[in-house]
Amino acid sequence: MGQTIIEKIIAHNIGAATVKPGDIVTVNVDRVMLDDIMMPFIVQKFEEMGFTKLWDPDKVVLINDHLVPASQVDDTRHYRIGEEFVAKYGMKNYHRSDGICHQLMTEAGYVKPGDVVFGTDSHTTTYGCVGAFSTGIGYTEMAGILGTGQLWVKVPETIKVNINGKLPKNVYSKDIILTIIGDLTAAGATYQALEFCGDTVENMTVASRMTMANMAIEGGAKCALFTPDQKTADYCEIELSDFQKSLVGDADATYIRELNYKAEDFVPVMACPSQVDKIRPVTELVGTKVDQVFIGSCTNGRLEDLMAAAAILKDKKVAPFVKLIVTPASRKVYRQALANGTIGILLDAGAIVTHPGCGLCCGRTGGILTDGEVVIATNNRNFLGRMGTSKVQIYLASPASAAACAIAGEIVTL
Repeated sequence: MGQTIIEKIIAHNIGAATVKPGDIVTVNVDRVMLDDIMMPFIVQKFEEMGFTKLWDPDKVVLINDHLVPASQVDDTRHYRIGEEFVAKYGMKNYHRSDGICHQLMTEAGYVKPGDVVFGTDSHTTTYGCVGAFSTGIGYTEMAGILGTGQLWVKVPETIKVNINGKLPKNVYSKDIILTIIGDLTAAGATYQALEFCGDTVENMTVASRMTMANMAIEGGAKCALFTPDQKTADYCEIELSDFQKSLVGDADATYIRELNYKAEDFVPVMACPSQVDKIRPVTELVGTKVDQVFIGSCTNGRLEDLMAAAAILKDKKVAPFVKLIVTPASRKVYRQALANGTIGILLDAGAIVTHPGCGLCCGRTGGILTDGEVVIATNNRNFLGRMGTSKVQIYLASPASAAACAIAGEIVTL
């Protein structure tokens, strides 16, 4: 019997010939990510459990991103607790303000194909873009890993998502994953793996795959996985091992469900307030007034995203009453966008460019909205109260669609 990608990763990790969905196994953790917002709670649980050292300080990464820069008085407490933890336990991998955690984990080389990685943020599924089993956990589970290097998991069933063909103009990976979530619904893949394949996927950049893996959690998925290829190897700056090359779903593997898409059928879409699976074609939303546009986040703050927006905004101006906020996903992305002129184009159009971080996506800093306002955003969630008051209307879109709306001051087609 063949195996899915997630089954191969888990079996390899625990030294078993095979595993099957539903098996309860204890995995050996290759890397963990701690974020600033969870640090006080992680440290409290770690100490309550009686641990006196980290299982492997070099496998632990702490990233300040949700609370950077501080917007509330208590935020600095999170920084202080993180600093003390790093010093006390000899951690080397600490990023104080280098960007968003999910961008940095792959960008900085912390995650490789076939790794087992956990993080204290639900969008840890992002690292499946390079073929890693990565998922979000709570602070109690994380405290246990920090002391032991292990965690039990249930082997997930897998949904296979086949996408083949050439994407139409102005359709991006964000449109694809939003469409898939609309088909699955927000709970349709609960505790299941999404395995993406097909020639459309093979032709995607790693950055585009990151967008899709990032939002897999919005369908309830435990993880999302792409087969490592030469693009993956180049991005991770490695030569793929035989095991990493084997991370492809076998033809005779068992899948709980299979979804098949023709790339030519995709159109630009948006997730409408206030459910991430309430997906509508942009053509059905034309004319909706827009107060603000946000381009950034761990979903769509990478260089190709900023460039897609800049291509729309070049030699144009943001509507006078619209605030366009752009947040690069990392310092590296920011520098790249500066170097190739992208930031200049965005600034000339009237954009407000902020420091890399989570910021507006998690409702902290840089553009909180109020009752009755409408925002087109490239992040991953449009829940009530996510980016301001509970009466803010959040539409999720691709960077190109978002940029077009910023110019028009209303939802428009590309």
